[in-house]
Parts: sequence; C-alpha cells; structure tokens
Amino acid sequence: MTHQQESWDAVVVGAGPAGLRAAEELGAAGCHVLVVDAQPSVARKFLMAGKSGLNLTKDEARATLLSHYGEAADWLAPMIADCDAAEVMSWATGLGSTLFTGTTGRVFPREMKASPLLRAWLARLDGYGVERRTRWRWQGWNGEALQFEAPDGPHVITAGVTVLAMGGASWARLGSDGAWAEALSGQAVELTPFKPANAGISLSWSAHMATHLGTPLKGIALKAGNVVTRGEAVISGHGLEGGGIYMVCAAVRDGADLFLDLLPDLSVEQVSKRLQRPRGKASLSTHLRKTLKLTPADVGILQEFCRPLPADPDALAVRLKSIPIRHDGLRPMDEAISTAGGVCVTALDTGLMLRKLPGVFCAGEMLDWEAPTGGYLLTACLATGRWAGRSAVDYLAGDYFIDAATA
Repeated sequence: MTHQQESWDAVVVGAGPAGLRAAEELGAAGCHVLVVDAQPSVARKFLMAGKSGLNLTKDEARATLLSHYGEAADWLAPMIADCDAAEVMSWATGLGSTLFTGTTGRVFPREMKASPLLRAWLARLDGYGVERRTRWRWQGWNGEALQFEAPDGPHVITAGVTVLAMGGASWARLGSDGAWAEALSGQAVELTPFKPANAGISLSWSAHMATHLGTPLKGIALKAGNVVTRGEAVISGHGLEGGGIYMVCAAVRDGADLFLDLLPDLSVEQVSKRLQRPRGKASLSTHLRKTLKLTPADVGILQEFCRPLPADPDALAVRLKSIPIRHDGLRPMDEAISTAGGVCVTALDTGLMLRKLPGVFCAGEMLDWEAPTGGYLLTACLATGRWAGRSAVDYLAGDYFIDAATA
C-alpha cells in the first residue's frame, strides 16, 4: 500500500492538555506544527473531566503543591516552578476565562465547564497556524519517520521534533489506552508497568447496604499506611468512590490496610463519654444518631465491618474511630481517573527528551508520575506539556543542550 508522505517542523501526538500545551509553545515560536489524535475529536478526557466542574489547579504555595507528587516531586520541581498554580491561572485568564477559587483552594472557571476554555485554546492554536487531524492513530516509527493509520490510509511523516503526549492507560474509550507502550518498548525505552491511580475501592456489600447505595459519607477521615486524609467517600454499587478514597488509593494499591474514622473531630475519650449517656429504650442506631449525629449510612458502614458491635462504650468508641475496611482491592484500571507508570524518568533527559530517541519528547500522563485529584493532575499535564514544548523549540533552534548520558 502506498504511504502518503509529509514533512513538518514539529508533530505532537495526542491532543489532550499536555499535547495542546506543547503545541501552543511550538506554534508561538513560529514552528510549522501538526497535532494528531486517534479520537474523532480533541481533548475528550479533558472535556469529560469538566462535566463535573473543571478543576484547573490548586491555589496553594508552590512547595505545598509540589508535595502532592510523591516520589516524582524532585524531577517535576523545575516544571511545576515554571507552571505552578499562579501560571495556570494566568494562562486560563489569558484565554478569556473568569476564574474563582473555592473554599478548599481549588480553582475553577466561572462557567465550570471545559468547553469554553477549549474553544478559546483551539482558536489560539489556529492563529498560530497549528493544524489538527483526528482519527489518526500512531503506529510507531517507519525508519526515522512517524507512521500513522488514518481514514484515508497510511501516512509517513518526517518531523524535526516529535512530542508524544498520549496519556496513561485509563478511560480507553476517551483515548488513553496505553497502546503506545509497545512502540516505545520496541525502541528500548524504559517503562514502568501501569497501575491504577485515583481509583475506587472494590467491595462486595451485604444485602443490608442496598438502601445506602449512592449515599456520601461526609466529614470522615481515612488512613492507609502513613497517609491520613480528610475527605468524602460515596457508597457505590461496586464499593467506595470519591476524593477521600482517591487520596489513599496509592497506599492501598501498595498493600496498606484501610481504616475509616467516622468522627475525626472527636477523640476516643470524647466519643466514649457521649456513648455513656442514658440510652433508655432507644435502638442503638437511634442512640448513635442522637449522641454522635451519625447518619444511617454511617451506621450501615459500622455494622457492615464491625458486627457484632461491642456493648462497652470504650470499645465501641475505638471501633467508630478506626473501622477496618475489608475490600477486594482497587477498581479496574480502565475505571481509574488516572494511572501511575509509563515512561521512566531515567529514560528522559532534563528537557523531557528520550535519551534513546533524540528529538522525541514526552509529556503528560504517559510519564511515570501520579497525583491525587484536586487540580494536581491537570497542573502537571500543563506543566510537562509546556516544558516539553519549550525544549522542542530549543532543539529545533539548535540551542538544546544534550548531556553526555543522552549523547
């Protein structure tokens, strides 16, 4: 079959936030840029995330922001410094968004949705002459050229630089299927296996929990290993979901036991003292509701994991403050909001260029880092996309420093 051939200054593979941010840097520098994506339209996961309110970033001190990236914080530090919360907010307002910051520091566009911001972003790229093509699936390399399968047949493209920003391995229906790993592995690029991040906990509920499905557990604390967090969890048909669960997800995934505290603002002694109030003829559920303001869902969780409940107030107080959540592990990776794993930092130089493939840069969730929800995921995608885009501009200009390990 005949391959259609083209040549571009820069090709960006993947039209999510990281890829579009890289394309923006390249386009602003006057480069001839092509953005390709396997999906029928661009930024599908970005738009899906925005349906529940587009959380752009977390308005907090840079050091605090960086602390949420765990082991990757050291190598992400210069990128986050270059594109921290203040920079993300400035970038968004520059695209015409009016932002507001919630009580927890999370930053949202006033309209909450992602689509207005995306439209303005694509208009800016159009103004730079950046071309977009959808339904183009990257097949790896054909010699030193990029190979694509498109609706009109195979294409081979030579590029001065390439930015790969194809996401992790969750939400495959939106484009992040991790299929790119095979092509990079074939080039001897070091990869870490994918693992679910920001995923729910799988549970097989007993029948009595059916009335509580869809109910949130509010004002709770969760502990897994060394991680203790305040948040919220939702009782779903498959287990527990929500921001609080996502914060402890990595520790649970790595084998830590999970405990739930229904009354984090009270000590064990304070809980016990309230339980010692006269109960009269009231049921235990009513007594718990009146003395501790527990909801029916709270009591349901307590009964699910701690029956038979101890009659002694001190022992019951201990249970209420540390309910052991017996579970079946995390939900499947494709249900996870994000993934850990991907391109190892050791496979990259400081400009996010692959050491074994000069001129090829990586950005976004295909890199091996993870972070909780709350603005941290999108911030790092934008930061690594910006960094890779700027590095690619320098490479094209002949101003890129290639260290000895890369050479």
